[in-house]
Amino acid sequence: MIEAVSCGGVVIFRGKILLLYKNYRNKYEGWVLPKGTVEPGEEHPQTATREVREETGVDARIIKYVGKSQYTFTVPEDVIEKDVHWYLMMADSYYSKPQREEYFLDSGYYKYHEAYHLLKFPNEKQILEKAYGEYTEMKRNNLWKNRA
Repeated sequence: MIEAVSCGGVVIFRGKILLLYKNYRNKYEGWVLPKGTVEPGEEHPQTATREVREETGVDARIIKYVGKSQYTFTVPEDVIEKDVHWYLMMADSYYSKPQREEYFLDSGYYKYHEAYHLLKFPNEKQILEKAYGEYTEMKRNNLWKNRA
């Protein structure tokens, strides 16, 4: 078994959530949250902001840590056990540009209920629920502020 660690973001701008559409040779297809592998010497928050920037072109800032999801998958040689650390993040515009080299064909911001139904994986739906709950709580308490 191989252990792997990734970090990603639930990126929000004006109440909408940033999603990516991936299509890898028609085998892997669906909407996902931006995330990627921790590089040597990187802290988890650095990984999350770097991966969001690389995969979506969005320069988002971290608001808070929202939790970890875990899953396993099989590759021809082994089983991968993956931990993904997730952050609630704020974007400063609706701009996004999917990273074609990673087979992302589309990206965009969606209302919560749309994003929830579009997401392919149940663990990402759970993280979205938690992160959006944090966002709405912060907004209610007037703690969610866009950059000046």
